[in-house]
Amino acid sequence: MSRTHPTPPFPKQTQPMPGLTSEMDPVPDHGETSYRGSGHLKGQRAVITGGDSGIGRAVAIAYAREGADILIAYLEENEDAEATKKLIEAEGRKAVLLSGDIQNAKHCEAIIARAARDLGGIDILVNNAAHQASFASIEEIPNEEWELTFRVNIHAMFYLTKAAVPHMKPGSAIINTASINSDHPNPTLLAYATTKGAIYNFTAGLAQMLAERGIRVNAVAPGPIWTPLIPSTMPEDAVANFGHNTPMKRPGQPAELATAFVMLADPLSSYVSGATIAVTGGRPML
Repeated sequence: MSRTHPTPPFPKQTQPMPGLTSEMDPVPDHGETSYRGSGHLKGQRAVITGGDSGIGRAVAIAYAREGADILIAYLEENEDAEATKKLIEAEGRKAVLLSGDIQNAKHCEAIIARAARDLGGIDILVNNAAHQASFASIEEIPNEEWELTFRVNIHAMFYLTKAAVPHMKPGSAIINTASINSDHPNPTLLAYATTKGAIYNFTAGLAQMLAERGIRVNAVAPGPIWTPLIPSTMPEDAVANFGHNTPMKRPGQPAELATAFVMLADPLSSYVSGATIAVTGGRPML
């Protein structure tokens, strides 16, 4: 059955970083009423960074409905995190929340230690949290902004994965959120796009490194997705027309990525590793 999705132009809107779901117009669809689980992840234990909102919330809903217990790591958006926790618990699954800044290696280690303790182990790591900001020229990008983007988007991915792997048994899965910017960098998102290219290579190399240990590593590369990151990091005009440059003439909703993350986590996908799944509304990746 086909569904109607919001199409630009959208109301002009801005938010302070990192943004809140409830302040968006239209409010994103995370699959709250549409995702139906089939037990593909029954008994699994997952860590999802940035799992409070956007893509991370959609993945959390899907994983819970597929039977997984979940730790949600998030920065400071308590309203969004609590809403996601309720959605997980409504499925009869365990939900653990942990706030803090993943650019700090010690906090990344604390996330993994908490998941191993409170969930009893780790079967799935979803490295999803990200930072971005828009700048028209390289001269406008503060050195601190460049460094922050790398610490959050790629350094944290290394810290989290390094800490998680000793807890993961054969059959476990690591899923990284890359981007269409990995192949088609947006010049106004120079730092963000550069880190997404690094994530693509990190995924491909790590998949080879961990293959003998039976741990699969893959990535999902979203195109323009309607999340709080958009009104909190982009100019009003860009937000109003967000996603119009895709063949589908609209942004994707977070719910539309959930099945890709489920497929990559599913133990039945046992020969899928080193792959990047593009969810781009028809825009080809190289």
